[in-house]
Amino acid sequence: MLTAKLARKRPSPLLRGDRRIWASAVIYALGRVNFLSDPSQTPHLPTEQLARLPDVKQATVAAKGRAVMDLLGLDYTDTEFCLPSRLASHPTAWLVAWLVSINGLIYDARALPLPIQAECARRGLIPGVLAAAEIGNPASADD
Repeated sequence: MLTAKLARKRPSPLLRGDRRIWASAVIYALGRVNFLSDPSQTPHLPTEQLARLPDVKQATVAAKGRAVMDLLGLDYTDTEFCLPSRLASHPTAWLVAWLVSINGLIYDARALPLPIQAECARRGLIPGVLAAAEIGNPASADD
């Protein structure tokens, strides 16, 4: 999907340069969004090792990968290219999914009373209804 997005850019940056570098840059960008270089994560692959796979210089992979991220407006908070297996633990995925505007004020819907959560879910504004115990919220469901 990320490569397709780059290909749709006009003019497409993929038309210039070495395919190995572009492939490495795409993997680098996807890896950055999914915390691939973080040693506490599994899988884990440092940029140095990623660059060795297609025999491209590490600095080139990092520079072109950052250019891809800039071109597409990607950063760590982006969930469009987040692996489904990482979505539940993604630092911002659920925050954005659970923000709702009520009378012009922004609320974290997980902290709202269950009847309001249910109405937000019915309207398709949030993914579902969470009981206070499910999110560790001390607020009572009777609020």
